[in-house]
Amino acid sequence: MAVSVLSLLLLMWFGSQAHGQEAILHASNGSTVREYCLVYNSTWSNISDRLSAAVAYPLLNLTSSQLCVRGQQGSLEGQAVVVMRGGCDFGQKALVAQDLGASVLLIASIKNMMTPTVNNSVFSKMKIPVALVRHRDILDALQVFPRGMEVRLYAPPVPPFDASIIVMLMIAVFTVTMGGFWSGAAEKLKQAPGPESDAAEGRSDGSELSLYSPLKVLLFVAMMCVMLVLMYFFYRWLVYVIIVIFCLASASALYNCLDSLMTALGCSTLSVSCRERSVSVRSLLLAAVCITLSVIWGVYRNDDRWIWILQDLLGVAFCLNFLKTISLSNFKICVILLSLLLVYDVFFVFITPFLTPNGESIMVQVALGPGAGGKGDSNVVEVPGDQTSSYEKLPVVMRIPQFSALAQNLCMMQFSILGYGDIIIPGLLVAYCHRFDVWMGNSRRIYFISCAVAYAVGLVLTFAVMLLSKMGQPALLYLVPCTLLTSAVLACVRKEFRHFWSGSGTYQRETLDAPVE
Repeated sequence: MAVSVLSLLLLMWFGSQAHGQEAILHASNGSTVREYCLVYNSTWSNISDRLSAAVAYPLLNLTSSQLCVRGQQGSLEGQAVVVMRGGCDFGQKALVAQDLGASVLLIASIKNMMTPTVNNSVFSKMKIPVALVRHRDILDALQVFPRGMEVRLYAPPVPPFDASIIVMLMIAVFTVTMGGFWSGAAEKLKQAPGPESDAAEGRSDGSELSLYSPLKVLLFVAMMCVMLVLMYFFYRWLVYVIIVIFCLASASALYNCLDSLMTALGCSTLSVSCRERSVSVRSLLLAAVCITLSVIWGVYRNDDRWIWILQDLLGVAFCLNFLKTISLSNFKICVILLSLLLVYDVFFVFITPFLTPNGESIMVQVALGPGAGGKGDSNVVEVPGDQTSSYEKLPVVMRIPQFSALAQNLCMMQFSILGYGDIIIPGLLVAYCHRFDVWMGNSRRIYFISCAVAYAVGLVLTFAVMLLSKMGQPALLYLVPCTLLTSAVLACVRKEFRHFWSGSGTYQRETLDAPVE
């Protein structure tokens, strides 16, 4: 079931950032500095884009008041004033603060912080910057600066390119390459004569699955479509099923990866006998570590500050184990599977917005969670306040924090993310190419290397189009043609296309039927 939404798009990260309304509240007393999240409306609040150019104002705490009427307040001349949200609209608060001489109005919010809006009649009268700030941040600032502070407001621009893309590219290419290598190495071990081959075949009989029938591929894709639609309508309940399955599958995958790595390095199993039974101490320790990591992720999965590291580790292990366990029997199956999933990807990204009542892509909604993104006004920002119920997110993506989104990360961690499907689906073809190299005796692994390079080129092309268009892209739209065409052209040039198309069965039968000279 966790695999049913694997073919996720490469999700856009420009949506709320390119025209973002997040800014930074820089508080200091000369020796100590703190920075907090602000949400403002750039159309009627002029905030500097550099800290050095921002004006410093003494902060006056009026959170005991909502400042809806002038009341008993004295002059606020030249000060930044913070008041509580509620009681009246933002425009009324701004006009009262402006009449009292305030230079900046900060509105402390316990609820989710939305981009402040006012009607046109009030907008024309407003002259001072207005921004929302978390109430808990104001309380923290008052504790850090009990004797007062100066504040500056600035909104650093988000650069069009972030280094997280490079990290994401490296993780994806590494995972695809290592997964394909592992699959080919297991195939080579099975073909090697001797007890190692018998042991490898014994393990593969119970743990490996081969897709050799077009009907199986059609059923597999149909199940993915049904599961994605069910997730769209019943996300609130099914997301916990996916989380539990991910915990179990990732723990098992991490165990298989570490166990195979230690075996390849020649590490001892440290077996001990107990009541005429042999127990592997190494296996017990590895199982304990993998289960512990999976449980830690399950408990702290919503702590975006650091849990992304563990999620990516478990995700890499999950993808590697999937590429080792699931194999495609021939190039024909590869073409059918990748082509169907390309159509699946494009349909659920580009076509479903015309079919859903809110104009949202089903793929984006499922990948990001309900209400987390979409097609609406990119100038509207929502940031969690003090009291907010965070929605669960599907653990089927690699996540890397955006290093340059300074203001946005203060408000809510921003990530560049890539779906597991954009790694696994092309990775199945890369793995098939490596197994074909083994069947044909290609010591240079020409098919494997060429397909892995084609995957990297396709992913770079995806990122380039995303950056130029400032729109999210279905990665399979570029990865599938790059990998399929590269593999097919190479097989034609080497005059091995018939064997490549039919897979190991045809090649091995012809080898067995050939006369012995």
